[in-house]
Amino acid sequence: MSTETTSAPAIRYASVTFDCPDPAELARFYGEVLGLPVRFSSDDFIMLGKEGSTGLSFNRLAGYQRPTWPDPVQEKQAHLELGVDDLDAAQARLLALGAVEAATQPHPDLWRVLLDPAGHPFCITTLG
Repeated sequence: MSTETTSAPAIRYASVTFDCPDPAELARFYGEVLGLPVRFSSDDFIMLGKEGSTGLSFNRLAGYQRPTWPDPVQEKQAHLELGVDDLDAAQARLLALGAVEAATQPHPDLWRVLLDPAGHPFCITTLG
């Protein structure tokens, strides 16, 4: 048995990736929403984020199916919670950028459910 110690490699969370039909469209939307610059871009994959921090990525998926939440036919696949100071003002800004208000609003006084341009549900909340 060796007495030599080895250190574990550094591993850090870099990004969560969303499948979608158009990475450029979704990257534009979330880049505007969160103020994140493009770190890497190709025809089929775009990563947003600032150097040294976490980000979001978007991957082109052939045959992509929009989520049908809350109908379970096509599950939501991913879900973001975005913290805001003012639900009404944030919702208006997100709608202007291309989001759509979801028909189902389980707790609209605390959370607002919106859909991004590819149909992924996400929430804005004053709790975050």
